[in-house]
Amino acid sequence: MKLLAISPSLDICFVTVVLLVMGLSTPGQAEITSLDSGNIDDILNNAGVALVNFYADWCRFSQMLHPIFEEASNIVREEFPDTKQVVFARVDCDQHSDIAQRYRITKYPTLKLFRNGMMMKREYRGQRSVTAIAEFIRQQQVDPVKEMHSLEELNALDRGKRNIIGYFDKKDSESYHTYEKVANILRDDCTFLAAFGAVSESERFSGDNVIYKPLGENIPDMVYLGSLTNFDLTYAWAQDKCVPLVREITFENGEELTEEGIPFLILFHIKEDTESLEKFQQEVARQLISEKGSINFLHADCDKFRHPLLHIQKTPADCPVIAIDSFRHMYVFPDFKDVNIPGKLRQFVLDLHSGKLHREFHHGPDPTDSTPGQQEDLGGVAASSPPESSFQKLAPSETRYTILGRDRDEL
Repeated sequence: MKLLAISPSLDICFVTVVLLVMGLSTPGQAEITSLDSGNIDDILNNAGVALVNFYADWCRFSQMLHPIFEEASNIVREEFPDTKQVVFARVDCDQHSDIAQRYRITKYPTLKLFRNGMMMKREYRGQRSVTAIAEFIRQQQVDPVKEMHSLEELNALDRGKRNIIGYFDKKDSESYHTYEKVANILRDDCTFLAAFGAVSESERFSGDNVIYKPLGENIPDMVYLGSLTNFDLTYAWAQDKCVPLVREITFENGEELTEEGIPFLILFHIKEDTESLEKFQQEVARQLISEKGSINFLHADCDKFRHPLLHIQKTPADCPVIAIDSFRHMYVFPDFKDVNIPGKLRQFVLDLHSGKLHREFHHGPDPTDSTPGQQEDLGGVAASSPPESSFQKLAPSETRYTILGRDRDEL
């Protein structure tokens, strides 16, 4: 197990040594832009794609990455010479702690991707090699919009994916440029298609038109009614359609969800139990839409996430189960059957924010709480021993990053 645990850093060391031996690392030629509070907004806002290395000089993992990042920049610059098309940049987080705080950097080095000045939630977590980083940037240059040459192509759409379709008079228009910019930012969350000219004419009743096709068959299309030349409105509408309110947590995306830094409200359910998921989604939308920025709404496969269930003294046989992971402790919603009681789920979340859930775990029900047996309702856990966070363990590997708040010599 120890050998597996240290393999990422060994891989980085090996790549670094190979590059140096082969003479591939040429930091003197690298076009890495150093960002500071005076230039960061201008540079990122004018870059189609920017990959930013947030580092600290004292961090040995940062030191390992420098020559690799620089050589990848050299290769990409040869393929994409337009300095505004692709930017490789770096931020010294010791010198510019305000920038590190702005982008919630919690480990070094962190590679963040920006598109048109907007930071993507999914940071770069691929192999830290010249080849892998260069290929990652190449993929960002692939046109995010697929052009349709016949409306019959709509019959072959994968309705298991979220599809947004634009109908435009011509490509060289302000409407389409806005649409393309939105597609570039949301390309990981939706499939974007477009038709032009005569192909799209039958769908352009009163000008250019954009629709969203929801997941599943026989569900009516949703039409965008705002201005297609207003990026903020168009993006907000598309984001609402492309990024579900309740997302699935998996082992693959667990780390990035944890890094968003806000607690989880999780429905644990058997994969085939779509009825419970639909009910949970409906109640989250009905009761908790205003809490969207303060808590992540998630659902998890009971079988895959047996360990967190055991942590709260539950098994897959108990599913569906709703719980909060605050990254300190886990709290159990008393009974899933109560999820559709008006305000019940919302109060559960508000009790987290107010500290009531934590307080009652340690000291029992509040004196003003007339509900008997509250300790048993909260998962049957004694008031003095709340379950610790389970999903916090999905945080970044300590053999790949230096984690902030730890002794600098620890790693």
